[in-house]
Amino acid sequence: FSERRHSTLAEIKAQLAYREANRGAVAAFHCTRTLGENMRVLLDEDAGTFLVTGARDLAEENPDVLQFEQVTGCDVDIDETRTEQTYRDKQGNEVGYKPPRYLFRYDFTVVVHVNHPYFDEMRFRLNNSPVEVDSGPGNSLLGGSGAGERSMAFRQYRAMAEQIKSVLTEARQTVRETKAAAQAPKAACTCPWCGATTTPDANGCCAYCGGALH
Repeated sequence: FSERRHSTLAEIKAQLAYREANRGAVAAFHCTRTLGENMRVLLDEDAGTFLVTGARDLAEENPDVLQFEQVTGCDVDIDETRTEQTYRDKQGNEVGYKPPRYLFRYDFTVVVHVNHPYFDEMRFRLNNSPVEVDSGPGNSLLGGSGAGERSMAFRQYRAMAEQIKSVLTEARQTVRETKAAAQAPKAACTCPWCGATTTPDANGCCAYCGGALH
């Protein structure tokens, strides 16, 4: 809680109450799907919730539990750095290859944008250590996805990041479409059981005879 110096006592108490309420949400969380390896996105598809964690003991960490509908977007960031490779010549001097060779390092970060009172994004790195790819002879200027494509680890982490993005954005869209359909005005129809013109009730049944309207 980095802004505690500029927050009122009521605001601090409200956040402490939220943290305690979140413990209940963690206790009720039943993981149905896991995405990722080290930092993981856990989904409770039945409850429409998810959390992001690297911990094994959820009760101890108390990670934030969010609804799918709180997701506002998701980005994948693949960060590349490169270091020129050198070797020792016969005189013991450190010299570069000709043409130059580079060691590329990649980190894979997922940023989940959310609608939440205490934060607006969940940023986490998928890989514990950088994925390294040697350009090798003849590929001195080959960087970006070109260098990474030669690495199975690069392809795996990229696919993992894209899967997380796809699953969360699709889950959000599904929830929103379901809510919109539920809130849409129900059109009148003829009941196949009693022949009355009726509007389906909350259970999708005829208001007159109670028959199911399909």
